[in-house]
Amino acid sequence: MPDKRVVEDLHLRDLSKRFGDFVAVDDLTLTIPAGSFFALLGPSGCGKTTTLRMVAGLEDPTDGSIVIGDRDVTGLRAFKRPVNTVFQSYALFPHLDIFENVAFGLRRRGIKNVKPTVEAMLELVELTPMARRKPKQLSGGQQQRVAVARALINEPDVLLLDEPLGALDLKLRRQMQIELKRIQTEVGTTFVHVTHDQEEAMTMADTVAVMNEGRIEQMGEPSEIYELPTTVFVARFLGQSNLFAGKRAGSGADSVKVAAHGQEFGIPNSRNSAPGADIIVGVRPEKMTIVDAGDPIPDGHDRISGRVVDVSYTGVSTQYLIAAPWGEEISVFEQNTVVGDRSLVGDSVDVHWAPDHAFGLDGTGIAPSAVESEPVSGN
Repeated sequence: MPDKRVVEDLHLRDLSKRFGDFVAVDDLTLTIPAGSFFALLGPSGCGKTTTLRMVAGLEDPTDGSIVIGDRDVTGLRAFKRPVNTVFQSYALFPHLDIFENVAFGLRRRGIKNVKPTVEAMLELVELTPMARRKPKQLSGGQQQRVAVARALINEPDVLLLDEPLGALDLKLRRQMQIELKRIQTEVGTTFVHVTHDQEEAMTMADTVAVMNEGRIEQMGEPSEIYELPTTVFVARFLGQSNLFAGKRAGSGADSVKVAAHGQEFGIPNSRNSAPGADIIVGVRPEKMTIVDAGDPIPDGHDRISGRVVDVSYTGVSTQYLIAAPWGEEISVFEQNTVVGDRSLVGDSVDVHWAPDHAFGLDGTGIAPSAVESEPVSGN
């Protein structure tokens, strides 16, 4: 098994990329710590793949610099950078067996005795028995591991992963998430993973940067970003959120009250990022609980009454859509801890949650219609 390597931080400094009038990456500055698993997460067109291509040397920045350790690599051609890339398409050589696919980079550099290094890399990716098979004889997940091994054998400081699991089915994708994290932990190389899949990013990455329109909206540990999003975009893109636009109705030593739709909701000060009077109350669907209308709820919980308009059984949980009195649909996820004990479409219910599970977002300049879901149709 390869020893852990000493690698250096990756610095992106004032990095921008423009295509004519379109700004793909907008003045991006960040440091990716050496040996970390870092995810750039965002929708199509947010700038994440363009950022990766600039780091790889496949795209020239319009402005800014790319530095690895104390070495500016901005002007270096791709093959001269201590960076390798794994693409969604694998790009294996179909006429070479797995051993030779992995050995390719070493042979290209003129190394004669490749056998020990290749065998160690095949052991790392758990493909030793497959060494003499051709790529077409392997599953998609196995081919992806070959692509990772072929990239890592060149000992890059940074391994770039461009939507690497997009071609795999759901079960295999989840297996490969675990495998990639194991491999990264064992070799210690910096992995930069570009994806639009929130589960991939949260499962594998130490740090997630959520991108939108060429900029980073929020960056931090997966649990931190999920539990405390700081913008409407992040709250919506990373998981689902119920959002209620309101106004500050009072503040105490520990919490703030927000008036919205004729009700008041509480948010701990430590979970409120809104500086002014316009506050958007956010609650994740799994933090909410449904009870029959009028049933008692725990002291201190906030409550909304409504009517069930949709029920979806997903196995692990049941997902409800509740029509609130003001016409918005509220999503609630409940674990299936009791067989058959579910509310039905048309039932009158109360939804409640602990204020400690709510978060506050800055609503300045954001119209309520841009925050809340489409009105529920029907009566």
